[in-house]
Amino acid sequence: MAGLIKREDIDEVRQRTDIKEVVDGYVTLKGAGLGTYKGLCPFHDERSPSFTVRPQVGRYHCFGCGEDGDVIAFVQKLDHTSFHEAVEKLAARIGYELRYEDGGTGPNREEVGRRQRLLDAHKIADEFFRAQLLTPGAAEGRNFLHGRGFDRAAAEQFGVGYAPQGWDALLKHLRGRGFTDQELKLTGMFSEGNRGIYDRFRGRLIWPIRDIAGDTIGFGARKLYEDDQGPKYLNTPETTLYKKSQVLYGIDLAKRNIAKDRQLVVVEGYTDVMACHLAGIPTAVATCGTAFGTEHIKIARRLLSDDGTGGEVIFTFDGDAAGQKAALRAFEEDQRFVAQTYVAVEPTGADPCDLRQSKGDDAVHALVRSRRPLFEFAIRTTLKQFNLDTVEGRVQGLKASVPVVAAIRDASTRTGYCQALTGWLGMPDPNEVLRMVSAAVKRGDQGRSSGSGAQTPAASAQAGGPGVAAGRAAGVVPSFNRPDPRDPVASMERQALEVALQEPSLLGGGIWERFSAARFATPAFQAVHDAMRASGLGLIGDPVRWVEQVMQEVPEPLRPLVSELAVVPLPASNAEGVLKYCRDILARLFELQITRVKAEKMGQLQRLDASAHPEEFQRLNRELMMLEMERRSLRSDA
Repeated sequence: MAGLIKREDIDEVRQRTDIKEVVDGYVTLKGAGLGTYKGLCPFHDERSPSFTVRPQVGRYHCFGCGEDGDVIAFVQKLDHTSFHEAVEKLAARIGYELRYEDGGTGPNREEVGRRQRLLDAHKIADEFFRAQLLTPGAAEGRNFLHGRGFDRAAAEQFGVGYAPQGWDALLKHLRGRGFTDQELKLTGMFSEGNRGIYDRFRGRLIWPIRDIAGDTIGFGARKLYEDDQGPKYLNTPETTLYKKSQVLYGIDLAKRNIAKDRQLVVVEGYTDVMACHLAGIPTAVATCGTAFGTEHIKIARRLLSDDGTGGEVIFTFDGDAAGQKAALRAFEEDQRFVAQTYVAVEPTGADPCDLRQSKGDDAVHALVRSRRPLFEFAIRTTLKQFNLDTVEGRVQGLKASVPVVAAIRDASTRTGYCQALTGWLGMPDPNEVLRMVSAAVKRGDQGRSSGSGAQTPAASAQAGGPGVAAGRAAGVVPSFNRPDPRDPVASMERQALEVALQEPSLLGGGIWERFSAARFATPAFQAVHDAMRASGLGLIGDPVRWVEQVMQEVPEPLRPLVSELAVVPLPASNAEGVLKYCRDILARLFELQITRVKAEKMGQLQRLDASAHPEEFQRLNRELMMLEMERRSLRSDA
């Protein structure tokens, strides 16, 4: 059995392979516009070709059956192979030598021995760091712990250590214990430069990250000194031992109590786990540099005996916008639990470590006791984004909240939340909410059907993007509907996204700033735009990787839409025509944004008493004048 192929090699195979040449081996393709090819779909019977390939972005999409993907997915489906086999086949086709995480071998004696060597290296490093915390050079680390209410006993309980300043303290120690540089490279504890490897963690406080069996498999490091140019927290990179999507910090200490108490408390950092355990909440764990996801849930469910007979999962987050967004992201995973999920949000923004330090252990317990069902939190956070003092605000709030309520599995609980929502909205007829929720359940608008294009509020939050202007701050939106092609605004927004996906190099310079600031009226298109913003500028010079990254960032139900936008032919017959078309579309998008802002400011101006606020009146007039000049400039440039 072959090992895991290195991520960078998979990307390289995808990048180097001409998808048209591969598809040509299965489908007869004909030109269908500049850089676009069409043929009869190999995935369903059809008479007119709707299977479209766009080599520039490395993707295919069938406008008939909806099948889509990259060249690896195409080979997987047509040859009925695994992902692993498809990559190997494509690599052989282009003569690319793949590298494997485990050297290309299966779990034989050699691999088992190598894994044990890695575990041994981590164990020795763990002991080394802990010993260093007691040295004079670690005074800053001890001060940090003391300042957060942790004494020497607490540091020993959690194995906290210190990485000395310098470049090779740990390196020399492990070399002296018989480890080769080749072995040490695989641990993730070292970086590599022109002169060889050197310590990855230097002058930092160290937390050992252990698996459920208690073996140290990685480290988390917090910077202590101002001259440290690295990130605040630096973790071990992905290794054969350490997979951050499968690791929960503190799980080795919390596992027995989680199983006994049928409770799991998810906090955000190492010191928060320490604070909870020391305060008498020994069921606390934290993720390591990633969101709480599917693999974490598998671990939690096993420990909770998540069989519907009880148990609770409590997510704790800060009360700021980022914390609320993180809580809503957890909403997406709720359906994977049978246990009841809750959220505990500290309104002052204090985390468990801060609470314990400033108010004592009882405050940490109070935070956990203040938990609210995740559905209630999601609904109330949705409603906060609307002005419920107006009829329009209440209607918008109702429409945005219905998909959240419809997502509740238990019918009795769902009915209860219909009544609660009626009260929160101040509506006279509770049956109206019940009717709307029931209709949404029948339509499947609760966001669990990947084929409908619907999604949960948390799925939108994870993409960083909302679908309605009033709901953006929380990321809570109604389910996505297929954009109406007859809507002129939606049509223009779609064209802008087609341009941005297929010709991302045009977004360079000041254009990116304008594009990032745009707001889309169509919820589905706004989510795609947010995925582009999350992908950032780094890949706009590489259309294949750019589209792949956007696909990863966008909520899963909208990935077929992104694929479609990436391959639809642009209406131009030559390169010059494509350039002109793209620039015209972007100019129209920016002009629309300016028009929207002008309308908002004009409304402010009309509501303003000029005699009472002359300076504000003049400021708005100046801003309106500047916006009009900018709009005219766009037209003259187009």
